Amino acid sequence: MSGGKRRRIWGWFFFDWASQPYNTLLITFIFAPYVQELLGDGSAAQTAWATGIALAGVVIALLAPLLGAMADTGGNRLRWIWLFSALYVAGSGMLWFAEPGDFDLWRTLFFFAIGLIGMEFATIFTNAMLPDLGSREEIGRISGNGWAFGYVGGLVTLVLMLVFFAESGDTGTTFVGLDPAFGLNPETREGTRFVGPLTALWYAVFMIPFFLWVRDPRSPRAPRGAVRAALLQLRSTLRELPQTPSLLAYLASSMFYRDALNGMYAFGGIYASGVLGWSVVDTGIFGILAIVSGALFAWLGGMADARFGPRPVIVACILALTAVAISIVMVSRESLFLIPLAEGSSAPDIAFYVFGATIGAAGGALQSASRTMMVRQARSDRMTEGFGLYALAGKATSFLAPALIALVTWASGSQQVGVSPLILLFAVGLGLLLWVKPDGDRAA
Repeated sequence: MSGGKRRRIWGWFFFDWASQPYNTLLITFIFAPYVQELLGDGSAAQTAWATGIALAGVVIALLAPLLGAMADTGGNRLRWIWLFSALYVAGSGMLWFAEPGDFDLWRTLFFFAIGLIGMEFATIFTNAMLPDLGSREEIGRISGNGWAFGYVGGLVTLVLMLVFFAESGDTGTTFVGLDPAFGLNPETREGTRFVGPLTALWYAVFMIPFFLWVRDPRSPRAPRGAVRAALLQLRSTLRELPQTPSLLAYLASSMFYRDALNGMYAFGGIYASGVLGWSVVDTGIFGILAIVSGALFAWLGGMADARFGPRPVIVACILALTAVAISIVMVSRESLFLIPLAEGSSAPDIAFYVFGATIGAAGGALQSASRTMMVRQARSDRMTEGFGLYALAGKATSFLAPALIALVTWASGSQQVGVSPLILLFAVGLGLLLWVKPDGDRAA
């Protein structure tokens, strides 16, 4: 492998490293449980969090395929990544202002959504670069290694938060008994709120290798008339989808199973906080376990992908996640799989740690293999548009999991019952995979 190619691959890896903390620190393990603490009601927090993520998902679903088509038509994907990186940094940085004494839920959700939109749109364009990094035989391993590298980045930031910043509401000190770094005030939860600026700073610093080493291999074309051309191309692609049944089935399948997985990620922290009474620090430790298993199995999944193809990896991961979704509903402080527990039993905590490791392992391998599968399904000359459609599939019903969770949680008044729609979404996604060809419609 030449030095230039190696640098491009490592530069591409750094996007996963730089962007992963938004998922790790904000969506799941630090900021979401912090919001639950401020609201003081697990069901209310789960409903509010679901609403915010659903609204961001609508914006992403509407714009993702158009932006992808514009990039393929107008060229220069790096320009778009710069733009959406700015949204990522601005949205995450503003979460510093989620103060306990002056907490504005909707303002907080607004800036959270801005950063989330930036991350998702930047991901469309970086994913579309994957086919240019290696041969068909190499991209599964490259995708898995990149995802594993991203998990390690998320792990490092989570450890930094737990050791130096995130304070317990009871003691005012971090997980290891330190006062929050830089003189941050634990009474106003400045240590925990620093998760926003840390996420923004981490991204800004570690995107430098990406922008230095990654170059779009396609020559930029004049953007004049790009919007109209993109709309025409997108309309043509959508009309042709029924003629590519494998691609259509895969987009539909991934629409449901990725929505369910994102639901697990988005509500895991709030669920543990509300149902088991875990603190931000407890949830962070749970996160470390999930991330370590996620990094390991993203790497192993990449090797399995390279040997067996992405489809068997996807099927195995969905089955494992479905089993976890069923199990989670049957865990509480009072019982475990319908068996009553003695007061103070640690069994629910141990079970949830096992679930976290399984979610991390299966989720990491699933996302990596899904990215590789999309490369096999999409047309090579419309790869960015293909990943725009992939983002649309991931977001067209991205409101569905949070909306169903919000509705069922509100109707039942139970966080446990509230997450049960994830089981159905995984099952639908698995069923639709039956119509997906391993090498796409080009194999027909």
